Amino acid sequence: MTKAGQAMLEMTVAPSQAALDAEPAREPGAYAALVREIGEDGAGEVRAVFWGETCARLQLFRTLSLAHHPAKIAREAHSLKSAAGTFGYLRLAALALRLEKTAETLGEAEFSDLLERMDAAYAAARAQDPQA
Repeated sequence: MTKAGQAMLEMTVAPSQAALDAEPAREPGAYAALVREIGEDGAGEVRAVFWGETCARLQLFRTLSLAHHPAKIAREAHSLKSAAGTFGYLRLAALALRLEKTAETLGEAEFSDLLERMDAAYAAARAQDPQA
């Protein structure tokens, strides 16, 4: 993720739901930038790992108790935010940032809603990736 992109995410720690829903699912130039840095084969391998880890991470969130594991949830959300940002999946990165920053204070209903939105953002990101 570019420094400008990271700064933009950091400024939107608690964006409104409308802002999160309006966030594009994918920044088109992010993958091309990664290819320029590490080559097509490397970028493809890293992207495959991203999809697998993200799917597993989203499933993990559903097995963790928000009341008992807020720090672990925040760490996993931080990792997801960074990985999604690297590939330009802005909506998923923004939602992960929100979870990272609010894991200690979220209620169960808000947590469940946020996970649903993250699942939808993940599905939208996969749908926009011709190699997924």
